[in-house]
Amino acid sequence: MSPFPEMPDLAQAAPQALAELAQRAMGVLLSPGSPLSLTSLLAAFTLAGLFVILSRRPGRPLPSFRALVRVILPRRIWLSRSTRTDLWFLGFNVLMFGALFGWAMLSQAMVSKALLSGLEALIGPGPTPVLGPVFALVAGTVVLFLAAELGFWIDHYLSHRIPFLWEFHKVHHSAQVLTPLTNFRVHPVDGLVFANILALVMGATDALLTWLLGQPAGALSLYDRNILALAGLYLVQHLQHSQLWITFGGPIGRWFYSPAHHQIHHSTDPAHFGRNLGSMLTLWDSLFGTLLTPGKDRQRLTFGLGPGESAHDSLMSGVVAPLAHAARTLVPAPAAGSAGPMAADAPAP
Repeated sequence: MSPFPEMPDLAQAAPQALAELAQRAMGVLLSPGSPLSLTSLLAAFTLAGLFVILSRRPGRPLPSFRALVRVILPRRIWLSRSTRTDLWFLGFNVLMFGALFGWAMLSQAMVSKALLSGLEALIGPGPTPVLGPVFALVAGTVVLFLAAELGFWIDHYLSHRIPFLWEFHKVHHSAQVLTPLTNFRVHPVDGLVFANILALVMGATDALLTWLLGQPAGALSLYDRNILALAGLYLVQHLQHSQLWITFGGPIGRWFYSPAHHQIHHSTDPAHFGRNLGSMLTLWDSLFGTLLTPGKDRQRLTFGLGPGESAHDSLMSGVVAPLAHAARTLVPAPAAGSAGPMAADAPAP
């Protein structure tokens, strides 16, 4: 018997790996709860078309379907180098990220179980349940959604304030045009930090809520997503990364992010640095002083990074260069200097 471990049979392993990658890719496109599902993209296209039709000048005829496509999907954006780079990041993050870095991520369930055990050991069991499971489910749905929004804001705030994290997060901000694919233009380290912060915040919230209610809370989910988050995906999330200047008026505009909110966040104007850090609700930005509400009239914004910054216009540049740049932030500088435009100029909460 050989003392050395047997090498895997590549002839058998390769087809299996390819089949798993193909299955993952199909899940991304076909699962209704996926952040890039065809159904959610169709919903975004439909809403964008309604916006274009309703915002046309009085007396103008209805645009043809072909004209709508040209307005919503302009060739100058979808054929740009920035969008091609987004596609490379999409492939890398969707097909490779989980396989390469899944071991480094906490889970909400793991954190919740550990903290709940700690609470019970430190304080004792929670109160006797006085509310039914339906109320617990409703409370869990709302509270966990708010916790997810808070986790997003915390991660985003730290990514803009801490130079080490900013070097990875700026890959997302290097996009010079915005499309739904820009959601996936994320450095793996940035994605890892976000996933772990979200797990910590939501796990802690779930544990505390379960202890207070005396019963598991959970959330009403559809396609493995909180129904409130799923509604946000279909109604606004894709359009946040788009060229359409869509604002919300009235109470909706005070509580929910419009696409224009997030376009301001991506702006290279120093007045916009570190603003609008939330995902779908303006709540946390409003509480912490980082909210900047857009006006109805379109602002001419430039997206991307400032002069002297790495373009990150390829997958290799966007994955490798930030590692070296982030490492430099850990080395003490010989003289006091700026921590970077986003970190230095972002408004303090």
